[in-house]
Amino acid sequence: MVSDITDKLLPKIEEWQNRPLSSVYPIVFIDAVHFSVRDDGIIRKLAAYVVLGINEDGKKEVLTIVIGENESSKYWLSVLNSLKNRGVKDILILCSDGLTGIKEAITAAFPATEQQRCIVHMVRNTLKYVANKDMKAFAKDLKTIYTAADENSAYTQLENVKQKWEGQYPNAMKRWYDNWDAITPIFKFSKETRTAFYTTNAIESLNSSYRRLNRQRSVFPSSQALLKALYLATFEIAK
Repeated sequence: MVSDITDKLLPKIEEWQNRPLSSVYPIVFIDAVHFSVRDDGIIRKLAAYVVLGINEDGKKEVLTIVIGENESSKYWLSVLNSLKNRGVKDILILCSDGLTGIKEAITAAFPATEQQRCIVHMVRNTLKYVANKDMKAFAKDLKTIYTAADENSAYTQLENVKQKWEGQYPNAMKRWYDNWDAITPIFKFSKETRTAFYTTNAIESLNSSYRRLNRQRSVFPSSQALLKALYLATFEIAK
């Protein structure tokens, strides 16, 4: 009965998914929220990728939500091309975690876009391997990297942090070196501008609303049921 009722929303959801978008978005975030979904009797974890734009008026706008299964450059290129087909001509900064294939897809779809690795995810992923007693001090040291005045100063701080902690946590900073080219675009901007996209505050409040769906239902009966729930939540949040 619930499925029959909510199926009437599908045309509205499709219309919303295909609505025209602005030609330019100064900042776009892509972030994932994970849900349990039943598929052929097996419960699987699926990622719902939320694409959030900050428009030219400084307002947040959910551009689309896609349920991700096989992330690849081809997958992300289809997501980005769908935004182009809806009228997006340029994205100034695209901020995401290290999604498989995203870098190649951005280069193909929006070659002039700055690709920024999400600093919050970098910090979280580093602190995962740090003991609770050292977490606060380590986080404070990491902050000296991404708040540095310029790239050279930041790299000096990176070396300092590595030297200080590598005895206790030998591989903790490896991710920063491996992803340095995707971290450094922030240093092209003023400190005031950086804070708009090196934190994920813009998307975290949105994700917390989506995560409430997990508390209401531990397993979704299908990926379509999940998508319906996400779009209904989005309509409510957007108000």
